[in-house]
Amino acid sequence: GCKVLAVYKDGTQVDSAEAGDDVLIVLDKTPFYAEMGGQTGDAGTLVNGSSIVKISDCFKLKASVFSHVGHIAEGSVSTGDVFTAEVDVERRRAIERNHSATHIMHKALRDVLGAHVAQKGSLVNEHVTRFDFAHDKPLTAEQIRAVEDQVNAEILADTAVQCRVLPIEEARKTGAVMLFGEKYGETVRVLNIGSSCEFCGGTHLDNTAKAGPFRIKSEGSVASGVRRIEATVGRLSLDTMN
Repeated sequence: GCKVLAVYKDGTQVDSAEAGDDVLIVLDKTPFYAEMGGQTGDAGTLVNGSSIVKISDCFKLKASVFSHVGHIAEGSVSTGDVFTAEVDVERRRAIERNHSATHIMHKALRDVLGAHVAQKGSLVNEHVTRFDFAHDKPLTAEQIRAVEDQVNAEILADTAVQCRVLPIEEARKTGAVMLFGEKYGETVRVLNIGSSCEFCGGTHLDNTAKAGPFRIKSEGSVASGVRRIEATVGRLSLDTMN
């Protein structure tokens, strides 16, 4: 189980909180992914024999310290309590589909538009992948179709996703794309997803085919020299098809 190290209510640390309270809970360990690098935090539940806490988000307070945004549905939560942490698996899988597709799309954009394409921001949740990148003019219909076609071809290629944890200097030699502005430690995770190779600490599929159909919903300008694409994969893409 996971032990409660601290409980916060209304921004103040408390010894305990009761049913109906909105709280932040710090655990000694957690299976929840904390929001970072554009990927939204996990949701789920904390349960034990007497209490249920609905978790809607998780974020990093500092290195190896994670805070869980929760609503106490039943019982109470006190420092020292032990809970079983259950991640919302269906939501996590949807996030993974979007995140893995984002990597493949980044590579496709570089292939279609040129090596000047660089990530300027992203948001990955269960509903959408939103990707901001350096480019100085709108994409043509042909370019959008070319990106979609390349991403879907790599998804249909049914290739295993490779994840390696490497020392930073060794990782650089792989040619993996490093994201500008990100802080990297002595070791990094290198993700090979289709033809994409990037540094990333997020959660991903184990096979490209699990992403399902990829569709670009919109493309537009968000700042001078920066474009934004919103896209969907999996069931969300199917829901938009006629």
